[in-house]
This record gives sequence, C-alpha cells and structure tokens, in this order.
Amino acid sequence: MAKILIVDDHSDIRRLLAITLGKGYELLEAQDGLSALDLVRRHAPKLVLLDVMMPGELDGLQVLEKIKADPVSRGTVVAMITARGQAADAEEARRRGADAYFVKPFSPLEVVTWARERLL
Repeated sequence: MAKILIVDDHSDIRRLLAITLGKGYELLEAQDGLSALDLVRRHAPKLVLLDVMMPGELDGLQVLEKIKADPVSRGTVVAMITARGQAADAEEARRRGADAYFVKPFSPLEVVTWARERLL
C-alpha cells in the first residue's frame, strides 16, 4: 500500500484530502515542516501533499528542498498546495523540485486524481 504524507497546518485541509483519497493508501499527516521531514525520513512516503505557508522553522518550500536534496527521498513525488497563486510562486516551487502546484481553494478531486496517476 502506497504511503502519502499530507502536510498542512490546518486540520480541516488534511481531513478533506484524507477523506477524498479514501482507504487505498497509508496516510500520514503533519502540521509543520519539521514533523513532515521526520515522517519522510522514518516512513519514506511515495507522495507528499505539502502546504507552502506553515508556522515553525521550515516553510513548505524549505521542506521541498530538503526532500529533493536527500538522496534517499529525492524520488518522492511532491505537490505543493498553497494560497500563493502568483505565477512566480509556482515557478519558484517547480525550480526547487515540485512536481505539481495546486492553489487554494483547490479541487480535492483534481488533487486526488493527480496523486493516483503518479502512484500507478
């Protein structure tokens, strides 16, 4: 069963994505960047759905960079989910290694369809 890590400081967003993904995956959740990196290192998820703006020491872009810089997690598929909708923000995320960029409010079905296609 593929592991998916959902990282967002808002529990309602995590819950929405978890419900929409359904029971076909092992779901992990984190509410900040440090917890997310710990879960990536301990559980090696295949896919991470990652908020950009989070409280704490690391924002989502910093977490993304660390995931993609680590030889062990470099192949992890990462989608950014954020309220930052400027083209420059999406370009910066892609430059740092993001595989997709979804702007809030997003379509949960669109995100889940994208995730399922990547996990085939």
